[in-house]
Amino acid sequence: MDSALINPTLRFSVAAILYISVNLCCCQENPEGGVPQLGGVYKHGAGGVDGFRDPPQIVAKSLLCFNADYIYKSCEESYRLGKSGDLYVPPEYTFKYCTGPCLRETNLVLGCIERIFDKFLFYNRATLKDVRDTIRAGCSYGPERGHFDVAEHIAAEGDGSSRVAAHILTQLVGIFLGRLLLLEHV
Repeated sequence: MDSALINPTLRFSVAAILYISVNLCCCQENPEGGVPQLGGVYKHGAGGVDGFRDPPQIVAKSLLCFNADYIYKSCEESYRLGKSGDLYVPPEYTFKYCTGPCLRETNLVLGCIERIFDKFLFYNRATLKDVRDTIRAGCSYGPERGHFDVAEHIAAEGDGSSRVAAHILTQLVGIFLGRLLLLEHV
């Protein structure tokens, strides 16, 4: 089919719909927004709340959430979430973890951190969302039940390279569509 026979308005509409579709499917914003900071390290403007803007004060207050006397009372110490971001819950303890005080107290710790410093990044580079997703999967009745390895969960979800590839794909589609539209006027 000769490109001169295609209605220019139709061509533009198809190109615009294609470009928008690729953007919507491939390049969605990080749901947590922004760039998380490693292990409670503060970056100006990165998420202090409750009037705490002083970096040492934010870090100190965030780390208080891990204090055994502050939130953890009933969960066995070996199953507690620590500053590292790791959870050591053996598969045979899954039911007790997911239905007992450990899950409730771990969620309290995550909520405590989020209220103080919502861009917190654990030492294993896990975000608050990564830890919550791992716990949700580990407590589910699906194939990931009993699997609480946060690092493996992050690796299975992807390391961000898919977002880079999607961005490159979007740019290439934009270039192609722009060229297609410009050729129409030549």
